[in-house]
Order: sequence, then structure tokens, then C-alpha cells
Amino acid sequence: MRNKWILMPLLLLGFAVLVALGGTIVQQLWNWLAPAIFDVRTITFWQALGLLALCRILFGGFGFHKGGGRRHRWERMTPEERERFRQRRSERWGCGPTTSESSGRETAPTP
Repeated sequence: MRNKWILMPLLLLGFAVLVALGGTIVQQLWNWLAPAIFDVRTITFWQALGLLALCRILFGGFGFHKGGGRRHRWERMTPEERERFRQRRSERWGCGPTTSESSGRETAPTP
């Protein structure tokens, strides 16, 4: 129980440092790149934190996903499921013959 009280302030401090570091990095990158590329104004630290929060809301987390993410799902697939996935990906992106072409049947192209 005593370790919990020692660990909590350290975790809060670590979180605050990460937030401050993230805001500073976003601010520096924005102020270095955006004015030169897009002809926009520079931003403050607090605006950078807001931009970071907005990106977090719109585009999801920083790699923390429930269930282990894509790699975890891939590892749980059977070899047959993996092959079906590869075939669907190839058909969708046009990266090779479809299953119907490889079996000799002709199909009409889909729009």
C-alpha cells in the first residue's frame, strides 16, 4: 500500500512531462514547417497542446488499442484465414490475380 502512494506522484509527474514534451514537439515542428510551407502563423504552446488533443480525438490514440491491434489479430488467424485475407487484399488493391482468374474463370470487372 505504501508503494502505491510513492508511485502515484511519479506517474502523474511522468504524465505531465510527456504532455509537456508532446506539446513542445508539436509547437516546434509546426513553427518550423507550417509557416514556410502553408504561409500560416506560428502557434503557442497551448495551441500546440490543443492541436495534439484534437488529433488524438480525430485520429485515435498513440498506439494504445484494445485487443493488441492488427498484429494481435493476424497472429490469432488460422493459415486459411490469412490466405483469404491476402486474396481479398490483392483483389481490392489490384496487386495480383484474383482467385477467379487464378482458377481460370472469367468475371466481369466491378466498378
